Amino acid sequence: MLGDIIIAEPNAYIAFVGKRVIEQTLNKTKGLFDLIVPRNLLKSVLTELFKLHAFFPWNQKLSKIK
Repeated sequence: MLGDIIIAEPNAYIAFVGKRVIEQTLNKTKGLFDLIVPRNLLKSVLTELFKLHAFFPWNQKLSKIK
């Protein structure tokens, strides 16, 4: 199962289209983020997320299976 986690810095302005297009299309004045994290805490937050999702190095035994 795949998914994503969207993280932004406080007061960041992130957009792929204009602000008016987002407001008219989604009826939202702000974007949608899972986390808003200050840059100085980003490393520890990412570490915890990787632990939570069991992000470990690739198992070499599995890579040999064809």
